[in-house]
Amino acid sequence: MLPALAQQPPDTGPKPPGNAGQAAPTSAESRIQTPIAGMQTPAGTIPPAQVAAGQWFDGSIDLGYRWVTGIGGSVPEYRSVVNLGEGPKLFGLDFSVIDPKKRWFDRVNARAYNWGGDPYNTAHVDAVKHQVYNLSFDYQNIAYFNAVPSFANPSAPSGFDQQSFDTRRRNTTITLDLFSNRHIRPYVAFYRNTGDGTGIDDFVQGADNSYPVPVSLHDATNNFRGGVHIEQSKYHATAEVGGTTFREDDQTNYTGQNFGNRTTPIFGTRPELTSLQQAYGIRGNSVYTRGLLTANITSRVSFYGQFLYSQPTTSVNYTELAGGNFAMATTLLLFGGQFGVATGSAIQPHVSGTAGVEVHATERLRITQSISTDRQHDSGISLFNQSLFRSLSNPVLIAGNSLAQTTLQIVNYTTLETNLFYDVSSKLTVRAGYRYVTGDAEVPASSLSQIGAFESGGVRRNIALAGANYRPMKKLAINLEYEGGISDQIYFRNSLNNYSRGRLRARYQESNSLSFQLNFQILDNQNPARDIRFDFLSLHATAGAYWTPNNAKRITVSAEYDRAWVNSDILYLNLPFFTPAISSYTENAHTGTAAVDVALPKWSGAKLTAGGSFVLLTGSRPTTYYQPLARVSIPVHKHVYWNAEWRYYGFSETFFLYEGFRTNIFTTGLRVTR
Repeated sequence: MLPALAQQPPDTGPKPPGNAGQAAPTSAESRIQTPIAGMQTPAGTIPPAQVAAGQWFDGSIDLGYRWVTGIGGSVPEYRSVVNLGEGPKLFGLDFSVIDPKKRWFDRVNARAYNWGGDPYNTAHVDAVKHQVYNLSFDYQNIAYFNAVPSFANPSAPSGFDQQSFDTRRRNTTITLDLFSNRHIRPYVAFYRNTGDGTGIDDFVQGADNSYPVPVSLHDATNNFRGGVHIEQSKYHATAEVGGTTFREDDQTNYTGQNFGNRTTPIFGTRPELTSLQQAYGIRGNSVYTRGLLTANITSRVSFYGQFLYSQPTTSVNYTELAGGNFAMATTLLLFGGQFGVATGSAIQPHVSGTAGVEVHATERLRITQSISTDRQHDSGISLFNQSLFRSLSNPVLIAGNSLAQTTLQIVNYTTLETNLFYDVSSKLTVRAGYRYVTGDAEVPASSLSQIGAFESGGVRRNIALAGANYRPMKKLAINLEYEGGISDQIYFRNSLNNYSRGRLRARYQESNSLSFQLNFQILDNQNPARDIRFDFLSLHATAGAYWTPNNAKRITVSAEYDRAWVNSDILYLNLPFFTPAISSYTENAHTGTAAVDVALPKWSGAKLTAGGSFVLLTGSRPTTYYQPLARVSIPVHKHVYWNAEWRYYGFSETFFLYEGFRTNIFTTGLRVTR
């Protein structure tokens, strides 16, 4: 999971809800991930005193330069995990503009972070005119590079890193809300998601070989929606209509010598791919409607409900032209050219809805009842024509086939849940509940199926729920949750079957400056079926301490330690003789993060940060990852600060030494405020 997670931005989004009345502590990890002290400040508001004094502009800008001292070890692994580059950077830009006369707007806020080639760039602009409109614009530019050698079959004769990607994904969101103070508030919104880049994919030639080839990737999704909010004293309603469009165009144009993944000959000849032109395009669109209603029926009874209907359609076109030296063991054919064309289309009526009621039966007892359902029916048709030739230069037809299919997929899923909340005292609230999950599905069967063209399945699960919130004293808050389920049917071999899941969260506020937090989670899942025998156990514990004496004027200390353990055993059939075997996976993870911020003597105005983080994994894939850092911020003028940072990255794996890397990264820059 490290390559996928490491390229994500610092977690600045909403945190999971904690205990009532308790503010979530500052995450030490998010502090560590800030490139330079002060370079990622949240969008602030202008203090009222400044507005009264007529200050129309307030903000800051962080500019700098980053050096990478050379990457020792695997560059692809470094780019898959870290992917920070050299050069000039705009680390942060954050400002607000006020129009004193309030003509076209009252306030415009803007912020942007990590521009200049970093793997994650963001920009945000919003404009507000009180009681008239609220316009918001968000943009994200995410670079996703993944070419982990051990995941790419490094022993493949082709020499390619299979299933690797070097892409960028861009998200744009624009929303406009009108008349926020009125009972009827219209709104419109637009969302666009695009991706483009290159990668390595497999060209599969029958069941005998697969050839990794470079591929060009392009896709785009647009979502348009508009509606109206209706606000009344006893109810709120939303009606919305929208539409989506989707397109994807991927293609390959390859020439060379490619032996694929097969190392043994067929009929005395070694399969080989020498040329490939392959392209496919997907087009999709959908129109949907959504309704939402919340209402206070009486002083003790409230209701909420949501309904969504959509009917997306999709069409696919595919062509391939391959040349080389091919063989098919199933048909005893040797040939040198292959041409194929495929088309298809599908439609999916989709209905989903949720409804619930909350009843305050007594002053101490509260009852909630909810039901949610999701129903989708897919129907499609496809046609594939394929021709085999002696060679592309001698296109004598050897064999051809045509395959037409109509498919149907039906999936229905429903959840019923009841909860009772009882205030035992002012310090203790307990919860008891029951959830029932039912679903059925009918899907196309595999080519090896012995029961016909379709196979069906279902899920039936009974779940017991329990929980408690306990505040024995003002400084201490404890939250307990439990969920245990028994399933009569499940969809997948590793689905939740007979399981127990629990969570404990505790927060202790020793003083205004010192707090401690503890989280513990456990999941135990088992499927005792003779042909599955799946056992899964996960333990996860996190402890944190946060010290901010004197409102963090001189020193701030934060530390977190995370301990995780995962063990999985499941039965599978080992090829080529289909003998039963157990697949086992174990992971012991230790993760720690600490940061100390110190304000140097008042006359200097400087601040020093030191700390770092580490990951230590043992088990099926032993891994170590260290990331110490040091950071300094020194004022050089009333509104100018010089910032500098050193950070070291060290990554190694016991079983895959060729994937290790190490590097030092230095960053320096100026922060200017007004």
